[in-house]
Amino acid sequence: MKIAGFDIGGANTDLAVVDFDSEGNIKGITVDFEYLPMWQEKERLSTVLIELIGDQKEEIEAVGVCMTAELVDAYQTKREGVLDIARKVKDIFNLPICFIGSEGVVGYDALLNKPLNVAAANWVATSRLAGVVEPDCIMIDTGSTTTDIIPIKGGMECARGRSDLERLGTGELVYTGTLRTNVATLVDKVPLDDSWYRVASELFAITADIHLVLGNISEEDYSCHTPDGAGISVEDCMRRIARVVCSDMDVLTPGDIKSLSEYIHLKQAESVSEALLEVLKRNNISKVVTTGLGMDIIGKKASTIAGIPSVGMDQLLSKEECVVAPAVGTAILMEEYLKKIR
Repeated sequence: MKIAGFDIGGANTDLAVVDFDSEGNIKGITVDFEYLPMWQEKERLSTVLIELIGDQKEEIEAVGVCMTAELVDAYQTKREGVLDIARKVKDIFNLPICFIGSEGVVGYDALLNKPLNVAAANWVATSRLAGVVEPDCIMIDTGSTTTDIIPIKGGMECARGRSDLERLGTGELVYTGTLRTNVATLVDKVPLDDSWYRVASELFAITADIHLVLGNISEEDYSCHTPDGAGISVEDCMRRIARVVCSDMDVLTPGDIKSLSEYIHLKQAESVSEALLEVLKRNNISKVVTTGLGMDIIGKKASTIAGIPSVGMDQLLSKEECVVAPAVGTAILMEEYLKKIR
C-alpha cells in the first residue's frame, strides 16, 4: 500500500511516498520537493502536486497532508489559506484524504468545521518520527524558514503551544531557518577587524548565503530565490553578505566575509539554543533529536551550545528523507489512521 504525504509550506512543497506492507511495515520511501513561493504563486499548487506525484499517481491509495502555507500574505487569514489549500488537494485526488492537525489526523469535513486546528501543524507529523528515535527527547526540526523545538515524552509530543502564536511564546517555535532568514534579523552588529559595525536593515542577504559561503550547504540545497535575483555561487553570496555592512568586495576580502558568516551562524545557533533551554527547563528532558535541512548546522550546533547531547533523525531516515520529514511522518500517521477506521 502506497500513501502520499504532502507538506505544503509557504516556500516549499514536499512529498514522501511511503510503501507499506500488509502489516504496516515500511518497504520503501521516495521523496521529492519543489520550490513554490505560495505568496506569489498559490494558484500553481494543484499543478505542483500533480507534477510531484508524477507516474506514481495510479499506485497511491491514500493522501495525507500537513501545511504551513496558510500563513502567506496571499491569504487575508489563516482560515482562508487552510480552506483554499485543502480544497485544491481534495479536487485533485479521488482517494481517502486526511489532514494533520494539532490534535491529530482529521478528515476534510472536520477540517471545514475547525480549519485553524490544521494550520501549521506539520510538527505533529515530524514528532511521530522523533519519538521513534528517542521516546523522551526534544526534537529540533530546522527547515528552510523556521525551527520547531518540540518536547516528546513516551514517544508522544507534548508541546505546550498548539498554534504558531502560542509556540512563539513557549520557545517551541523560532522563526529562523537554513535558507530564507534575513541576516539582518539575526544580528544588530557584527565584528570586523577588532571593531563592531551595525548592519543595514535591508533584505541584502539570507542565511542560505551564509551557509553556502561556510560550506554548510551545497548550491543544490540553495533552492529559494536570492534577494538580489543574482546567482548562487560563493562569489554571488559574498557580494550579498558584504552589502549587509553597506560594503562590497572591492573593500572586503573573502576572509572578511567568512569571518562575518561564522559570527552570524553562531548567533543563529544561539537563538535556537536559547529557546531550546527554555523548553528543556520546562520538561526536564536531556536528549535532543535533530532533523531537517539544518539538522547538523543549526540543530546540532544549538544543542552543543546548550550542553545537551543530540542524535540525528538520520539514524531512522536517510539525510534526504530528513529534509522532508514532516511529509514522511504525515504518510505514516495517515496509514495508522486508516488502520483504526477500517
